[in-house]
Amino acid sequence: MSQHGSGWTSRRAFLTATGAGTLGAVAGCLGGEGPEEFVVTQGELAGNADPNDHNATPAYNVFDPVYEPLFDLTPDGEIQERIVTDWEHVDDGEIELTLRDDVVFHNGDEMTASDVAYTIDRQVDEEVGIPSPQADGMTGITGAEAEDETTVLVEHEVNPELAETGLGVFARVVDEEWVEEREQPIADEMNGTGPYQLVEFQAEEHAVYEVFDDYWGEEPPFDQLRFQAISTDSTRVADLETEASDVVTNVPPADVHDISEAEGLDIRTVVSFRNIFLVMPNDDEPFDSQAFRQAMNYAVDNEAIISDINDGFGEPMSQPVPEDHFGHNPDLEPYPYDPDEAESLIEESGYEGEALTLTCPDGRYLNDTDIAEYAASQIDELDTVSCEAEIVPFEDLVEMVLDGDPTTAPDFFLIGWGNPTYDSNYGLEPWFVEGQASYNFLEEDLEEPVLDQRIEEAILESQTVEDEDEREQLLQDINEEIHEAAAWVFLHNEESVYGVRSDLEWEPRGDERINPGEMEL
Repeated sequence: MSQHGSGWTSRRAFLTATGAGTLGAVAGCLGGEGPEEFVVTQGELAGNADPNDHNATPAYNVFDPVYEPLFDLTPDGEIQERIVTDWEHVDDGEIELTLRDDVVFHNGDEMTASDVAYTIDRQVDEEVGIPSPQADGMTGITGAEAEDETTVLVEHEVNPELAETGLGVFARVVDEEWVEEREQPIADEMNGTGPYQLVEFQAEEHAVYEVFDDYWGEEPPFDQLRFQAISTDSTRVADLETEASDVVTNVPPADVHDISEAEGLDIRTVVSFRNIFLVMPNDDEPFDSQAFRQAMNYAVDNEAIISDINDGFGEPMSQPVPEDHFGHNPDLEPYPYDPDEAESLIEESGYEGEALTLTCPDGRYLNDTDIAEYAASQIDELDTVSCEAEIVPFEDLVEMVLDGDPTTAPDFFLIGWGNPTYDSNYGLEPWFVEGQASYNFLEEDLEEPVLDQRIEEAILESQTVEDEDEREQLLQDINEEIHEAAAWVFLHNEESVYGVRSDLEWEPRGDERINPGEMEL
């Protein structure tokens, strides 16, 4: 039903492609009026420059200076106007968006409703765009149509607030004509409407930006901006200490004291919405057994991981979604550390003697490799099974996991899942509804179909329930059943630990977004 280009729309000709040219790195500095180039260093970046071909917060941080979200989302999860100035639920399953009329792309094209409709359809309709992993977050949104130059009608099949959230968190406007002229996914160019325009992009290494003079909104705080990737913790910390970076992510807890005491540097922390867990794709032995999966939970001392490896940073988890998210079940307790119970359950499962490999990404999450190696060693200490850790690049793990096919994923792996929507659905549907990118679900013909079709049906039902109390209870029941089924080894909510220059006015967010527009020196 999409209507993108039409007879009434007129666009200025393509002027210049973004991404051309180079800009040398200028290190951040702690003195004077501020850095010539403000530098943010993360553990990873993005594998290409296509804003719809990723679903990882570090990638969103790289794209957001260029590609604007349709809405702003406050740190408390409230949706506010941005490119969309007004929205109205005009009928069941329809949201009407009213757009600003003064927005231009970095190449000079005027933004129209056709671009916004194309942006939405590019994510949810593979016949229009690419197989976007962001479709997981656009729950129930089926398409969009430009009604006139500043009005878009969005069609959906879910709770209206859930549809709003999907648009607010995941829709970043792209230039339809410009995108269609390029091979997809787009490799190394960007053309958005945001406060910064791209100067240089090197996949998985860095992105450099300068101010876009024709931006419709407020002037951004820094003349030049750089996001870069350094996967090694010690190197990121050294970059901060030598004033080459102004903000670094995932500071190891062992370095927190030294940075806190250093002149001109500071530590900023917040418990994030990112759940760290061990996935057991339960389509094959031994993870087709509920008893074996529960044994893995009892075998890993999550409290010790938080206290000894993360120096107290983090909160133990009992379910797929964190506290303060709609549908979180407050009655569930984390699995306790009980190796004797783990041994008993393994014997009950009939899978004694299994040799396990726990796959873990390198440098994506706080102390991820240390956590994986510790968890593997604890499982290996059991008399009934053996386990070793295997460390791989994050991009390699994502490629194996986010294809919707549990058979291509590692047998056992550590990953984190952020939930910026403040709703349980985004912690459930991507993992437990067939056809989603990260789907890891028990097959119906297994002997113990604990997470069988009824869980999937319950999740889908929850998306359409409009009574708030009824929907919350349904989500809490789903979280309880997944806890009992031990679909994952539930570890902890990651605490984001940032090293920053101390004169930077900025409070980190639970959704891990790093928005330079929220910063001030």
